[in-house]
Amino acid sequence: MAKGLDVGTMNIISGRQDDSDTVFVQQRNSFVEIEYSDMAEQMLSRSDVLHIRKDDKVYVVGDDALNFANIFKEETRRPMQQGILSNDEKSAIPMIKLIIEQVAGEPDYSGETIHFSTPADPIDSDLSTLYHQKTCESFLSDMGYDPEPINEGMAVIYSELADNNFTGLGVSFGAGMTNVCLAYYAVPVMTFSIARGGDWIDEQAAQATGKPVDKVTSIKEDDFELDFRTDVGGVEGALAIYYENLLDYVIENVAREVDEEDVEEGLDVPVVVTGGTASPSGFEELFEDHLKEATLPFSVSGVTRADDPLYSVARGALVAARSEEDDAPERSEPVSRSSSGEDEEEEEAAAAEEN
Repeated sequence: MAKGLDVGTMNIISGRQDDSDTVFVQQRNSFVEIEYSDMAEQMLSRSDVLHIRKDDKVYVVGDDALNFANIFKEETRRPMQQGILSNDEKSAIPMIKLIIEQVAGEPDYSGETIHFSTPADPIDSDLSTLYHQKTCESFLSDMGYDPEPINEGMAVIYSELADNNFTGLGVSFGAGMTNVCLAYYAVPVMTFSIARGGDWIDEQAAQATGKPVDKVTSIKEDDFELDFRTDVGGVEGALAIYYENLLDYVIENVAREVDEEDVEEGLDVPVVVTGGTASPSGFEELFEDHLKEATLPFSVSGVTRADDPLYSVARGALVAARSEEDDAPERSEPVSRSSSGEDEEEEEAAAAEEN
């Protein structure tokens, strides 16, 4: 069975097919450092908290990291920044390797197909995604998978636009980046990313209100709504302001890139938005309102949000992986010498006795 993997700045999520159901496994892509003690490590182990001990430190990794950060008034540390591996975090490689191993699990067989998401190079930054992509590819190869990168925006198309012949504009609003893909019958016409996402919103809102970034993140993830009825002086008001600013920035870059790619005029394009940053209620309505004000060579038939925006990229990567697996020659199961070899020898011996 093939698998899909969303390697996101905020969350790492795998998807696999189990009969008619898609099963997702998720871990927050972050960690926090605490002082080591025998008692602390015993309690973490008993509670099944994902952690690593190194010298006199213990690193709590994944979903529990944010809880520990809030309790101990510490900032979580992140293996990834702006959609790729952080070059400022010395522990980035071992931490993200551990999370990927936990989320993807062992392959069902050697060479199992896995498609993993990778962002496009951002058009508003000098960042390169190549090192990040090749490092993740190496992790998965070492685990026994046959890994294949898939553009994050294209994964949205595969996940959400099957009923529209994989034609439309897919926008993945992640934590580190926002990825955009315009596709026509599953062929990408335009792909790019911008180096702003949910982290940028959180950082700007934290700076404006004087609150810790992790506190702002918790408020945003706790039933925050883009209804613009909140007090502008509070955290939710600041979040709303920077959400709107991000949407304007994304649309401005979409318009510019469409002009440069010379996209055919007159197309009627469905738009689908996804990613953890697109989760707040009212997001798609706000995005559609701003799109109507933009000058684009195509018309927008409507904006929809994925039913499960957090899992959309992992689902799209899984769709691509299963499609490739179906097209590949039939895989021969590995045969152990202990079973088939002995059986063949017994059959030969029996035949000799009969003769």
